[in-house]
Amino acid sequence: MPRFKNNFASLPDAFYSRVNSSALKHPHWVIRNHQLASELGIDWQVDVNDRWLGAFSGAAPPSGSQPLAMVYAGHQFGQFVAQLGDGRGLLLGDLPIQGQPYELHLKGAGQTPYSRFGDGRAVLRSCIREYIGSEALHALGVPTTRALCITSGSDTVWRETQEPAAMLVRVAQSHVRFGSFEYFHYSGQHERVQALADYCIANYFPAITALQGAERYQAMLQLVVERTAILIAHWQAVGFAHGVMNTDNMSIIGDTFDFGPYGFLDEYDPAYICNHTDYHGRYAFNAQPQIGFWNVNALAHSLSSLLDQEGRETALARYEPTLIEKYEALMSAKLGLLEQQTGDSELIFEWLELLKTNGADYNLGFRRLGDALETGEDEHLRAQFSGSAVLFNTWLSKYRTRVSASEQGKMASVALMQRSNPIYIVRNHLAQEAIEQADNGIYAPLE
Repeated sequence: MPRFKNNFASLPDAFYSRVNSSALKHPHWVIRNHQLASELGIDWQVDVNDRWLGAFSGAAPPSGSQPLAMVYAGHQFGQFVAQLGDGRGLLLGDLPIQGQPYELHLKGAGQTPYSRFGDGRAVLRSCIREYIGSEALHALGVPTTRALCITSGSDTVWRETQEPAAMLVRVAQSHVRFGSFEYFHYSGQHERVQALADYCIANYFPAITALQGAERYQAMLQLVVERTAILIAHWQAVGFAHGVMNTDNMSIIGDTFDFGPYGFLDEYDPAYICNHTDYHGRYAFNAQPQIGFWNVNALAHSLSSLLDQEGRETALARYEPTLIEKYEALMSAKLGLLEQQTGDSELIFEWLELLKTNGADYNLGFRRLGDALETGEDEHLRAQFSGSAVLFNTWLSKYRTRVSASEQGKMASVALMQRSNPIYIVRNHLAQEAIEQADNGIYAPLE
């Protein structure tokens, strides 16, 4: 059994509370991620006395771990909340992947000093959604936290109905959030803002450790800004709506973090709102790029004790060009455009407008376009755009001319499209079917 460390525990107690987990009764495995376990040096088959099951159902912390609940604040739907914190999860510690420490966080581990009025438990439904969502994004090449396993037991908790309690082990390089900095900034603990920034630089941004003074913190902020922009470009390209882009759900290293009421686009609806409590569409799919900037601006403000306005604005100025460059590169790949040329942005925009106008399936639209390019047969493709046939024919002619202009040839474009457009994506109704079966103890559909 590999021995844990907990690098975050090297920070003072002001950054967390040490808490013991509350075990699930009669625990059992729901699902285990064998590939990720192997990367972490965990062998599920060698589980003497069910030690892994005990560790990941809250019965006994793994050897070397130091369970703790992290404190943070956050802007939730634009309103600042001075103290949030891990109300139902514990950071257990770190295990290495290729020499780089990755943190294991036990979600649903029981009450902490930050639980407020919550019971500290997670439900099986939400754990399954996070497992499916994070592993799907990982497979699509989107920066994200991972899911190692889910355990459940005989405990039930009350939400809108009685639901099975469960625990999920989240794996991430960092659990530091934008809200971690906001907590110390707004409480006037500026020396701890600096301590946290120095910790992040040492552990997540080693390339800038030699920099000194304000230059050091400007470089960190710029890296966070760029990683956040790249993350959201990925979301927009794959059709992922996060749903709760509060600053306490934003990772300092640019991972997709905290899977709540997320959703993947079926038909292309840019105004798609996956969160039924988002009454004004603050976190709608097409609002994500601007909310991403709102959030990095909030982070920049929380670093104002380390950086003057000019330094903050210089770092923030990298957001828009980074997002546009990454998004256009990803969308060009989805359309099989091998070398970016003048007019490609217009071609992408017109394609998206056709998808929207015709209510076409976002992912299948790209797949059928690739099939038509490969075979020359476009009957199934045209059927998706019957509502604007003339506009579609004009666009398709322009697209074929553009692809034929590539020196690498049509089949190279087809191959790029096949790599960039998955055959399968998470369909919300299929995920719900898997959850309903899991509620009845049938876990096979999750595998």
